[in-house]
Amino acid sequence: MANHPSAEKRNRQRIVKTARNRAINSSVRTLVKRVRTALHAKDKGAADVALKAATKALDKAATKGAVHVKAASRTISRLSAQVHALAAAAK
Repeated sequence: MANHPSAEKRNRQRIVKTARNRAINSSVRTLVKRVRTALHAKDKGAADVALKAATKALDKAATKGAVHVKAASRTISRLSAQVHALAAAAK
């Protein structure tokens, strides 16, 4: 356990930050899973709506530091490519 006031404060900050990041990452994973579910079901409309929500959440999580910027960008890129491929296949 921390013995110095500064170490105790850092511990309190760590607890708050961990809880915040865990909540953000959980919601991002849920939104990404909705996109993948729509892709698996070949539902173009639902995939577009879910992709928009997931993109916004990933960008915001990257801005807050909960997700690495390049990891968020990579995920958005891959999901977008899959949704666009589904749209092209539907035509």
